[in-house]
Amino acid sequence: MSDVVVGPGRQVTLHFALKLEDGQVVDSNFDGQPATFVVGDGNLPKGFEQVIYGLSEGDQGSFRIPPAGAFGMPNPENIREFARDIFSKDMSSGDMELQEGLVVSFADAANTELAGVVTGLTDSHVEVDFNHPLAGKELLFEVRILNITQATHTPEKSAEA
Repeated sequence: MSDVVVGPGRQVTLHFALKLEDGQVVDSNFDGQPATFVVGDGNLPKGFEQVIYGLSEGDQGSFRIPPAGAFGMPNPENIREFARDIFSKDMSSGDMELQEGLVVSFADAANTELAGVVTGLTDSHVEVDFNHPLAGKELLFEVRILNITQATHTPEKSAEA
């Protein structure tokens, strides 16, 4: 076993599972290919990175991640209302069958795809929530560290950090 531990500038390969408080698995790669990332590269929210700091190859653990360390709290400004008719006139596949829970995609001004969930319907309007689906949720993060190496490149420090 190596004495290298998870920390800044390290490339980490791991298996993980994300679970809701009731035990429902949201995402897992334990039965598939492991994930590899560089600590600080933005691929993992900071709350997930921080709980694995100091772990070594072969270590495993289960950690509770509060919303602030995971996907944040829902922002009411990310809930938008649209005229219902845009979902039939502007969609290439014809009329869309709208229902609560349906995931819809929009393109923003930079042509970046934004996914939202239909959360309300009236005869004339559709309410769409663009918050991350896991916003506001405490998560259970289970990990098994498979490999840790010195990263060949380290993430750039952003001006916001």
